[in-house]
Amino acid sequence: MKTILKVIAALIVVGVFVGTIIYLYKKSQAKPIVYTTVTAVKMDIIKKTVATGSVVPRKEIEIKPKVSGIIEKLYVEPGDIVKKNDLIAQVKIIPDMINLNNAESRVKRAEIQLEEAKKNYVRYKELFEKNVIPEAEYLTYDIAFRSAKEELDSAEDNLQLIREGATKKAGQVTNTLIRSTIDGMVLAVPVEEGNSVIESNTFNDGTTIASIADMNEMIFEGKVDESEVGKIREGMNLILSIGAIEADKFSAILEHISPKGVAENGAIQFEIRAAVKLKEDQFIRAGYSANADIVLERRDSVLAINENLLVFEGDTAYVEVETAPQTYEKRMIKTGLSDGLSIEVLDGLSLEDKIKSSPQ
Repeated sequence: MKTILKVIAALIVVGVFVGTIIYLYKKSQAKPIVYTTVTAVKMDIIKKTVATGSVVPRKEIEIKPKVSGIIEKLYVEPGDIVKKNDLIAQVKIIPDMINLNNAESRVKRAEIQLEEAKKNYVRYKELFEKNVIPEAEYLTYDIAFRSAKEELDSAEDNLQLIREGATKKAGQVTNTLIRSTIDGMVLAVPVEEGNSVIESNTFNDGTTIASIADMNEMIFEGKVDESEVGKIREGMNLILSIGAIEADKFSAILEHISPKGVAENGAIQFEIRAAVKLKEDQFIRAGYSANADIVLERRDSVLAINENLLVFEGDTAYVEVETAPQTYEKRMIKTGLSDGLSIEVLDGLSLEDKIKSSPQ
């Protein structure tokens, strides 16, 4: 009985050993690699470069006062639509005391001169009417009297101009009423009622009262790296992606490339400008950041494959085409335009060909 038990135990040990050897052997055998296949597709191939920038109005102007003073009243706020000559603001003049004093003094002198000229005119007019003096002598005092009246009018106008910003002859206070010079939308009003403003003149840009722009004509202003600027030219199509309007793409036409680059962060950048084609009833806010895909070349509805399917052998490219299940042969192909992900196939493939891809 003991002998039988020993034999059984030995057989069990041998069986376990043999089974382990067989398991390890099978495990060490490499499984055959099964590859997936793909086919070429018809698609649009677009080779492009990217420029970053923003969308701004083509025509944006700053409204500045013609006189210095204090903002007495504002008639607009950001977002308002205005027409040319619409009121923007009214300025109350705070006259310069020296100029005001000189103007008042001039009026007083003119009044004195007019009073003296009037006396002489009346006296010599009586003498002329009595034929005591000749007409030529009388006319001298007549001219002096009229000149004195004109000088007084001029002095009074000058005084009113300094005090109020307009003369009696103007009929309205034109300099203190600030008006829009174009049709458009008010983008910003950087002042408030009560703020002091400085007039625009030869030596000073003046205080901006409002910024107005025509929002129906927008342009893209961006920058292109020097490595890409040689590939673009005026008239190229741009595809704009605006960060704040993710759902839509906008078309634009490149109309200007700066002839001079500017150094930024160690690289030379060239400014570009493109006219944006707005869709009907579409509104883009000024200053939106945007990326412009500049279309360098384009092929519509061409046969194409993913670039990672290509195998290069020297200067030639080929793919592996399935001839039987999991059996492949080299197929030399002629390629065309690439967008970095997909590449155009000019010759060597058809839509039915199954191309070796990645293993399962």
